[in-house]
Amino acid sequence: MESAALPTDPLFDSPFRCPQISAACLALGAGEIGEATLTERIWPLFTRVLSQNSVSLGQTQREIYLANHSLGRPLDRMAEDVRMALDLWYERLDGAWSDPCGWLAASTYFRRQVAELLGAASYQQVIPKTSAGQGLRAVLNALSDHGRVPRVVATRGEFDSCDMILKTYASKGRAEVRWVSPLSKDPIEQYSVQNLIAALRQPTDLVLCSQVLFATGQVLTDLPPLVAAAHEVGALVMVDTYHSFGVLPLQWEGPSPYSLGGADFLIGGSYKYARGGPGACWLAIHPRHLLENDSISRLTTLDTGWFAKQDPFRYERPDPPQLAAGGDAWLESTPPVLTAYQANAGLQLLREIGVGRLQRYNIQQQQQLQAVCRDRGLAMYEPSDWQQRGAFALLPHPHASGLSQRLLQRGLNTDARAGCVRFGPDLLTTADELHRAAEIVKSTLQEV
Repeated sequence: MESAALPTDPLFDSPFRCPQISAACLALGAGEIGEATLTERIWPLFTRVLSQNSVSLGQTQREIYLANHSLGRPLDRMAEDVRMALDLWYERLDGAWSDPCGWLAASTYFRRQVAELLGAASYQQVIPKTSAGQGLRAVLNALSDHGRVPRVVATRGEFDSCDMILKTYASKGRAEVRWVSPLSKDPIEQYSVQNLIAALRQPTDLVLCSQVLFATGQVLTDLPPLVAAAHEVGALVMVDTYHSFGVLPLQWEGPSPYSLGGADFLIGGSYKYARGGPGACWLAIHPRHLLENDSISRLTTLDTGWFAKQDPFRYERPDPPQLAAGGDAWLESTPPVLTAYQANAGLQLLREIGVGRLQRYNIQQQQQLQAVCRDRGLAMYEPSDWQQRGAFALLPHPHASGLSQRLLQRGLNTDARAGCVRFGPDLLTTADELHRAAEIVKSTLQEV
């Protein structure tokens, strides 16, 4: 059985670890998690966000928040961690960088936690970024050496930011992009790895695909064959894990059902399921591209700055520049250090509860929501394989955005993408809220 982290956890002794989070996760015990134990053990870590009320229909009542797939709810500890970072600034000024609980140490802890959740061998594989799109640009700019125009294959289902970046690079002649369309749109868009592999018949430098499609929640399976096929023709693979990180028990390499196949690059962030808010993102790079400092063959990027130098605080200025070893060579200028502090508590919670347990609990919640909606005649999308779903359920509707806005006015917080309303429960969502959500949806649709 999967269990919460024990003191043998290599990150257990970090000064950034929250003892209250560890105690709560250990109190869950081994085995599956349920609403009663979560309410008793985990909810006290979220008193601030759970105390918030919204006014609906003239009555004060707690909003039913089912947009956890969009913006995750933060732990109380997050505010304390950010305050720690600010206190260091007030008290230590520039000494905040080197303090044992300081800004550099917090960033390293952030990188270590992300690396563990990805199944990476070293924190050096994780490079903090302020957005996943920033990671995509860094790789595109690494592939454009000496005027080379990278040839990119991507699905039409990528998130708006990646879509925007690729189209902008293409319009300026900085990339050639071939788009892979969905297999069908009935009832929702579905993509196939085989179509991506087929696109490799033409010369390709980079393949970009999401492990979980942001609009539909489809898990793109068979990533290892895609990576193998791309490498056979000299192409690299970037996987967007924004909707799988913290949802699926990821493994960068190996036989896991959710293996990333040894992909060359991963992008993701803590905005959603890791509860770290905006800006706490990262680019992760396979060790094959992080060779030693004296190697002329390792991949480097134009997106750089003084933190990518060897010993940046020595302020030496060799020409050509001497890059740091490992992933530090992909750092840029002075980083936004608060993002590490705001993300670390949520990452700890993911690690110590266990992503596999959270996935199974979320699937149960989605199935319960499906059942209560079915009982009320609501035609929600029902997948054939729940193990191949992200963390949100779908209600197809021709006016999904407008419906989502009407639901919000009734105290049900959802969102809409690609002709579907998305419902994302989490460990703070109760069975009663799922039943009330179905009633709100039914009554709202009856008014249309």
